Amino acid sequence: MAATMSSSEKLTEERGRKRTPVGVEAHGIKEARRVYWNLTPPELYEEVARRGEGVISDHGALVVDTGEHTGRAARDKAIVREPSCADRVFWGEVNKEISEDRFNALRDRMMDYTRGRDLFVQDAFAGADPRYRLPVRVISELAWHSLFARTMFINDPAARHRPEFTIINLPGFRADPTRDGTRSPTFILINFCQRLVLIGGTSYAGETKKSVFSILNYLLPQRGVMSMHCSANVGADGDVAIFFGLSGTGKTTLSADPERLLIGDDEHGWSDEGVFNFEGGCYAKVIRLSPEAEPDIYRTTRMFSTILENVAFDPETRALDLDNVSKTENTRAAYPLTSIPNIVPEAHAGHPKNIIMLTADAFGVLPPVARLTPEQAMYHFLSGYTAKVAGTEKGVKEPEATFSTCFGAPFMVLHPGVYADLLGKRIEEHRAHCWLVNTGWSGGPYGEGQRMKIAHTRAMIRAILTGALAQVETRPDPVFGVGVPVSCPDVPQEVLTPRNTWRDQTAYDRKARELAARFNENFRKYADGVSEAVRAAAPKSD
Repeated sequence: MAATMSSSEKLTEERGRKRTPVGVEAHGIKEARRVYWNLTPPELYEEVARRGEGVISDHGALVVDTGEHTGRAARDKAIVREPSCADRVFWGEVNKEISEDRFNALRDRMMDYTRGRDLFVQDAFAGADPRYRLPVRVISELAWHSLFARTMFINDPAARHRPEFTIINLPGFRADPTRDGTRSPTFILINFCQRLVLIGGTSYAGETKKSVFSILNYLLPQRGVMSMHCSANVGADGDVAIFFGLSGTGKTTLSADPERLLIGDDEHGWSDEGVFNFEGGCYAKVIRLSPEAEPDIYRTTRMFSTILENVAFDPETRALDLDNVSKTENTRAAYPLTSIPNIVPEAHAGHPKNIIMLTADAFGVLPPVARLTPEQAMYHFLSGYTAKVAGTEKGVKEPEATFSTCFGAPFMVLHPGVYADLLGKRIEEHRAHCWLVNTGWSGGPYGEGQRMKIAHTRAMIRAILTGALAQVETRPDPVFGVGVPVSCPDVPQEVLTPRNTWRDQTAYDRKARELAARFNENFRKYADGVSEAVRAAAPKSD
């Protein structure tokens, strides 16, 4: 008796009769069992359910488990060192190298692994501005990974698609570190010459998204476009704001503003024409998500076509438990931008009026909001101080103080000075106001103090975006030198001066000097490449 075909299998076969898929053979994929091309979300839902890759929640979202890896495997990423990129890549701890021979051998074994297996292909674009968009092809062995790619990248059926980069993601294939030269069985390898990314040994879908971001961070600055790890929105008067910050600092939450239109929540370019989103979706943390504090994002967890990673649910009712941290703190929702009511449909707008640098200060000593001079903005951009939030990377169980240059070091392929120079030119050209906002701790360090109240942070952001805070007198912080407003609408005055929130102010002074020393130690690697004015923006550690 013949096996019954699913509706998506029938549709795929019908599409195959209309056109011959081109592309997978170029990488040595020659004997796959079946290749599914550009399935739609309903078709992919069907495949996920049929293959047992996930379950459908009581409100229609797709719930999946990423297995061992619940965050990025940052230490397992490497770039092929070859002549076309050897002199451009900023090699080091972040951008590790792997040889062409190792890459090619691993690639060939991955292609052997695809024999007799089903594969899913999505053809999409990265970059909302057609002048700078990158056609990408994502080949994956999991149906839900294909849905993730369709959700996070840009679909434009009217545009001719010739893939310029291909991502092959096979979680079931694991490397042999001794044979393959990888750090572990998990790997994320980028080859700029072959325009190919290989991912294996991890089911965490964010690796696909961030691989494309890394590619854009390599390509676009060479075309004069500032690539940024930031969210962005725009007001009714066309005033654009961008929010720099690492995962967990509030980029998605604070840019999802009911009074403004969202351009995007994570990755953008800033060209001579303005700001544009790289993506077609959002990838938001949802742990302890509140319908009161974050209504727009909360609604997406109850929508069809949203993918929920590692979110706990009742196995009988399929009701979600967003407060459950038994699997990870890094629970995620991937959803189309169109799931948010207030968006910029074309995903691009003008030049930023306000640049907000978000930090989650685990020491609890930075002011909750401060005005930055252009030189201070450059200093803090290159420093990229924040805390790694629990679960964002494998092994991170609680916030850790860290410095991540450009607020996104794991994804910055070129020398940090390239991005800093582009930012400095843009700030000067468009006279953008720059701010530092601490969404971290107050009243003491992590474990003693409290996380900053989101209502207070939102009030500060609102005062920045309306222009009200720019009119308020500021006083320099005695250690960090940034301009601290003496008042802010809807924020208690004592909150604005962090020293006043500590019971032991002598302990605050010690902790502030300790953090200042860390800033200065970290900045030594950039000091020779910046102006004296930027070096003078350093905090006082003695």
